[in-house]
Amino acid sequence: MHLVPELFSEPGTVGGGERYAFELARHMAQIVPTELLTFGEKDATERVNELTVRVIGRPLFVRAQRNNPVSIALFSELRKADVIHCHQQHIVSSTLAALFSRLCGKRVFVSDLGGGGWDLSAYISTDSWYHGHLHISEYSRRVYGHEANARAHVILGGVDVDKFSPDNSVTRDSMVLFVGRILAHKGINYLIEALPRGLTLEIIGQVVDQRFLADLQRLAHRKHVVFRHDCDDAAIVDAYRRALCVVLPSVYHDMYGGETRVPELLGQTLLEGMACGTPVICTDVASMPEIVEHGVNGFVVRPNDPGALGQKIEWLFNHPIEAAGMGRAGRRRVLEKFTWPQVVQRCLEIYRGNSRSELKTPTVGRLWNEH
Repeated sequence: MHLVPELFSEPGTVGGGERYAFELARHMAQIVPTELLTFGEKDATERVNELTVRVIGRPLFVRAQRNNPVSIALFSELRKADVIHCHQQHIVSSTLAALFSRLCGKRVFVSDLGGGGWDLSAYISTDSWYHGHLHISEYSRRVYGHEANARAHVILGGVDVDKFSPDNSVTRDSMVLFVGRILAHKGINYLIEALPRGLTLEIIGQVVDQRFLADLQRLAHRKHVVFRHDCDDAAIVDAYRRALCVVLPSVYHDMYGGETRVPELLGQTLLEGMACGTPVICTDVASMPEIVEHGVNGFVVRPNDPGALGQKIEWLFNHPIEAAGMGRAGRRRVLEKFTWPQVVQRCLEIYRGNSRSELKTPTVGRLWNEH
């Protein structure tokens, strides 16, 4: 059972931990019986191919936090599972799932996909309540302080390489592409500033920060910049295939002086672009250099530097043969390391690697006092 606070279901949603959990569960269901458990406005159960999606309706929201739902019905659902994989550590439902699972002798794991809300883990460490921490990048393992933790593993992220794939019948044009949420730490303003004359920039993603969108629109005045906020997966795949390059220019320090300590735990849109045979450019921030091999499948540049971004975009435009080679190298890299079946196998091996002897039932008091 995969437990996630919100379901990836809204058409046009781009990025986010919900999509990661949904795709992992969907591909795992092709191998072992799998259920995705989440919360929503009303109770619902549906099948997505082999995957069962169970929605617990009308949850309570801890301290009115929409990403922190909880319900008494959680426990009856957890009883059905042999292995429970939570996809956000620092929310009440995951902490309750960990405690319940350990008390019942079930195996429980967690992947922290960012975010969170009020939880007991703000006061005491709940790390040891889980049999394993399954990180999506080496950066994630490092930033959460698990480098020396024998229970911490890196499972990486995946791409549906059948959906996200090259199409030789599609002509690439002079279009630079950004895909992701419209948030200041994504550094889109630097990309607009970097856009070389004569090229077009398409910005695809949900608007999360209206102020930032308004500032981007002002920066884009008299430039060839197109904002698209209602794209489904088919439209996004088409954009990847048409693009000169995919750029993810995330930053630690944004244009407003704000700081985001963990701007990217993986860089999913880079992987999707690479799977479509498109060269990529990212900043030297967080996990992204683990994905992009500088000079092989794209470029890694300094953050907050539109000059460096513009130079690499222009180089790709002026070197189409080399750019095509980078695109092919990116596709190879995805096939080698970043497919969902590979991620599923890593997870299953870790699940199975915990023997029943490790599942000694702790008392509540012992769990409370471990740290």
